[in-house]
Amino acid sequence: MTDLERFKNRAQAGMLLARRLAPYARHAATPRSAAGPDAIVLALPRGGVPVAFAVAMTLELELDLLIVRKLGLPWQPEYAIGAVGSGGVQVLQPGVPGLMGVTREEVDAIAARELAEIERRARVYRGGRAEPALAGRVAIVVDDGIATGATMAAAVQVARRRQAARVVVAVPVAPPETLRALAPDVDELVCLAAPPRFRAVSQWYDTFDQTSDEEVQDLLAMAWRHQDDRRPDQQPNREDRT
Repeated sequence: MTDLERFKNRAQAGMLLARRLAPYARHAATPRSAAGPDAIVLALPRGGVPVAFAVAMTLELELDLLIVRKLGLPWQPEYAIGAVGSGGVQVLQPGVPGLMGVTREEVDAIAARELAEIERRARVYRGGRAEPALAGRVAIVVDDGIATGATMAAAVQVARRRQAARVVVAVPVAPPETLRALAPDVDELVCLAAPPRFRAVSQWYDTFDQTSDEEVQDLLAMAWRHQDDRRPDQQPNREDRT
């Protein structure tokens, strides 16, 4: 894909991404890592779920969530000053607190609000389903794109804390400078397009509608039903991860 092309929608972007991730497929003949084909696709909701669904279904991999939240500037919430994730993970942009007058108290208040939203989303999306074990596995972390990289950096930290053997970040589009900043913290970085004139992720999609909670629930239900249907075909000694 060239820097001038756009994705039709998140599903198409996910299918294109799956081609680059083919060595991690469930039945891949030559897996890339010692963890072999025991990989799991972790979506960053909400927008990353349709992309990750296409990846997981194409490669016949388990799909689950890794919920992180952006910390937005108090008077401009779309401007990321950091991100938080489960387990106390917090990533702040350089200079925060202090940047543009943001205080530690404001950062803590925003973080508390976003951690509450993480808990809400976990209840809504997961229901009573337990989180999957990541220890010793390849964690393929997927979003619909990266802008500042704060939320993805938090997601990588969460996967590391949960002892993933290998962390692969896979996205359709991101600015080159963000990819350079993320690269040292991951084992592999897969990005289909890195346009130098990057303004927003939505700029690189023909259709970029907001993903709803209901769409996330529907896609997860389909993926989990598919996973449960094929579970008897798995190796008898494989740990039940659900």
